Amino acid sequence: MSTTEETTPVLESPAPSKFLEVRDLTVHFPTDDGVVKSVDGLSFGLERGRTLGIVGESGSGKSVTSLALLGLHRSAQKKKNAARITGEIWLDGQELVTASDAEIRRLRGEKMAMIFQDPLSSMHPFFTVGAQIIEAYRVHNHVSKQVARKRAIEMLELVGIPQPNTRVDDYPHQFSGGMRQRAMIAMALVCNPSLLIADEPTTALDVTVQAQILDLMRDLQREFNSALIIITHDLGVVAELADDIMVMYGGKAVEYGPAHDLFKGPEHPYTWGLLGSMPRLDRARADRLTPIQGNPPSLINVPSGCAFHPRCPYTGETGGRSDTEIPLLAETSPGHLVRCHMDPARRREIFTEQIRETL
Repeated sequence: MSTTEETTPVLESPAPSKFLEVRDLTVHFPTDDGVVKSVDGLSFGLERGRTLGIVGESGSGKSVTSLALLGLHRSAQKKKNAARITGEIWLDGQELVTASDAEIRRLRGEKMAMIFQDPLSSMHPFFTVGAQIIEAYRVHNHVSKQVARKRAIEMLELVGIPQPNTRVDDYPHQFSGGMRQRAMIAMALVCNPSLLIADEPTTALDVTVQAQILDLMRDLQREFNSALIIITHDLGVVAELADDIMVMYGGKAVEYGPAHDLFKGPEHPYTWGLLGSMPRLDRARADRLTPIQGNPPSLINVPSGCAFHPRCPYTGETGGRSDTEIPLLAETSPGHLVRCHMDPARRREIFTEQIRETL
């Protein structure tokens, strides 16, 4: 049997009331070795005041998705290896994939902003922290440097930087890792964006600082009523912040739903594997963590059928369909969607009898 390609969007198009709507988004990169299908048919929606956690191993397409939302793949569209982007991205009723570069630049920072993974490399080492926040503010607001400086000091104070009146003139290398991340959050929020994307916001920070940053992001979201996307491989982070979770594998969503449902009753074998490899402090554990066998797929040569089938211990449950047919993302309960050929009742039976006690 030949591989069956999908002819419908990954998810049903979100309701028009959603502040952010992503519909059948693809981001492909042509290379000399073949086309890298970094994002391959992704759809989701997000309302203001809510948080979506996007999780998955490295190479699953998480960060590429976030860069596509901000239009950061557009700078080299005419070059040989430029990203090929299709689908729709709607932000507050405005479509972004077909918007002009000038319009995207206007929206970036004003309506949407991003907290990058490494604040030391994301901030310019030759300019003070305050100067960079001031520039970000003045790009979208016609104000004097004095007014912008006052705003920068206010934002540094808001994110918990001590002595903001003097630290505003410090350089990034004079800040600790946690303080640099706070400064990045201040820069992202200086124009009160409606959509905030955080890409691995707590990577390389110690546990105490991680907790402080997560608390800060939660408090600031409440204050600004922003839509928040957290991109991470750390399920502990999304358990702390997310209202909904999307699990990505091989450039596609394999499970999507309310955070409570995905932690209490996950249905995809890949999600089981992610949860099984997460340390738990709320229960005694006699055995070592169980890693997912095998490696993530190459996005140039994605396995036929279900991309997870080479690593899945349950392919025998699908009668061979996993090897040849791409499963659709189907709703198994209200708001909970799973991309798997196994019968939903059988998935729940396996989870109840074999998986639940190991997580």
